[in-house]
Amino acid sequence: MSLRIYGNRQLKTLPGKDTRPTSARVREAVFNIWQGDIAGCSWLDLCAGSGSMGAEALCRGASLVIGIEQSSRACNIIQQNWQQVAHADQEWKVLRGNVLQQLKNLSSKQFDRIYFDPPYASGLYQPVLEAIADYQLLNSDGELAAEHSSQDLVMPIIANWEICRQKVYGNTALTFYRTIE
Repeated sequence: MSLRIYGNRQLKTLPGKDTRPTSARVREAVFNIWQGDIAGCSWLDLCAGSGSMGAEALCRGASLVIGIEQSSRACNIIQQNWQQVAHADQEWKVLRGNVLQQLKNLSSKQFDRIYFDPPYASGLYQPVLEAIADYQLLNSDGELAAEHSSQDLVMPIIANWEICRQKVYGNTALTFYRTIE
């Protein structure tokens, strides 16, 4: 199976239902909301799946994209996809493993944009968002978007963060966080 992203580029995806690629409608919405902030940004893609969000960020000029994904098969697909779309002056890396452990390993970095799309019923929202806040991975003027089911619009409250917007697209919802200054 494949999907298309910015510039009509085709990406590979895993067969079956092991990953759930972010729909074209939701991808477009995220990049419309963040349209002036992608070029030159540092991007973190959590529970990256096929890597479509990170690939979009690369296509739109992000200078650094890091993806975290637990599945080794998915990591191979992400690497192929990002290698295909990245330019020589862009840095990217795919980290395989548990998202909470990998976040700890990134504690010396900060990101302008973070996209978090775990399996909806995984129970990862609270611990991952708290870890990002604790490790200060989100730049002071950055934003994080968490993708979740539109059936569950109550998202975790994180100390020193605020929910700046929430959008619903059919069965999918996005909650955007930023740090409180």
